[in-house]
Amino acid sequence: MGWGLVFALAGAASAVIFAGIGSSIGIGHAARAANGLLSEEPEKFASVLILSVLPGTQGIYGFIVAFLVIIKIGLIGKLIPLTLHQGLDVFFSCLPIAFSGLLSGIHQGKVSAAGISVAAKQPKDFMKAVTLSALVETYAVLGLLISILLLMNLKLG
Repeated sequence: MGWGLVFALAGAASAVIFAGIGSSIGIGHAARAANGLLSEEPEKFASVLILSVLPGTQGIYGFIVAFLVIIKIGLIGKLIPLTLHQGLDVFFSCLPIAFSGLLSGIHQGKVSAAGISVAAKQPKDFMKAVTLSALVETYAVLGLLISILLLMNLKLG
């Protein structure tokens, strides 16, 4: 196995690991707030579920990028021999979603946790809380798009 493949796989792993960590931490923040509210008002489960699940999308974005890498390098099917330079290209293409997913997942979880307080005190303003949480998502989507564009424009093999 050459260093090109090692770096390409490290990029795919980084996308999944870092974006997944961001989602896990973010969901943890929101779910803790949700459980506090549900202990007193279990009928608000649907509202808090929506706010709790929002930070989970970053992990999905990291998975998508890793899957695209696996397809691009031929890990499913005929493996493409990669030079070190090509492997590094793949690795660096994965970094936008890795880091934007990590940081936006954590911060989206914090915004969602605050939004759960809004859902508790002002249920009619629930969608405002969802909107504010979704604003943080914008940066994960931008990281996803840049990673996809970089990967799709690489010439491998």
